[in-house]
Amino acid sequence: MSDVTDRPVWRSVDGEPLSADSDALVVEEPLEIRCGGEAVSVTMRTPGHDRELALGFLVSEGVLADPASVRDIVQSAGGPAANVIDVRPAPGVTLDLARLTRHVFTSSSCGLCGKTAIEAVHHHLPPLDDDVMVNAFTLLSLPAVLRFHQTAFARTGGLHAAAVFDPNGSLVVLREDVGRHNAVDKVLGYGFAAGLLPWCGHILLVSGRASFEIVQKALAARIPTVAAVSAPSSLAVSFADESNQTLVGFLRGERLNVYTHPRRIYFAD
Repeated sequence: MSDVTDRPVWRSVDGEPLSADSDALVVEEPLEIRCGGEAVSVTMRTPGHDRELALGFLVSEGVLADPASVRDIVQSAGGPAANVIDVRPAPGVTLDLARLTRHVFTSSSCGLCGKTAIEAVHHHLPPLDDDVMVNAFTLLSLPAVLRFHQTAFARTGGLHAAAVFDPNGSLVVLREDVGRHNAVDKVLGYGFAAGLLPWCGHILLVSGRASFEIVQKALAARIPTVAAVSAPSSLAVSFADESNQTLVGFLRGERLNVYTHPRRIYFAD
């Protein structure tokens, strides 16, 4: 499946009458994630890197911790079946699906307060012990790298991106998706499958805002510094503070805001 599709569009420029044209649009399709045949999540995503998305989701939910626990990942090549992916555990491995927490956090009317949500995550994912520092000027250079590698966004203007960089600012992996949470899951899935986790000392950069769930996913991968080109939410700031993560927002141009644990950010030419 392609991540971009061309569709008809009728344009008006400078008040001129509508004229027929075509436009590149981001593809959005549901993906059902199964674990050992049991459905655990349905997410709207941009097709591509679906295996990484499924693995990253299960890593961020605390279900997967060791690549050896996965026997194989099954997904049909085309048709409706391509929107179903099954992560099958290795023989003798029982995955604890009771650890799944996403359903707890997706509804603003679930009756939970922010403190309850943070405590629920920390029950599975303890705060970090990672004091690797990052040069502020390295951070400021990363959004340009993100934009340069956003090939689908350049065509459509409709995709979020997530990228992981090492402490020196070298790009490790970048993924795009219509959902920014899915983009983060894809980079986590890449790291898990490649045996790169935990990502100690690394930086997660997202193209939009920083939500609670994005910071939670970074904690699952043990990423100490999370940066966003837009604003963080109040719960993301509270969570990062209690998780010993450095949270940076409004990373654009020559400016940045550090909301938690600024000791990791230093200034040097």
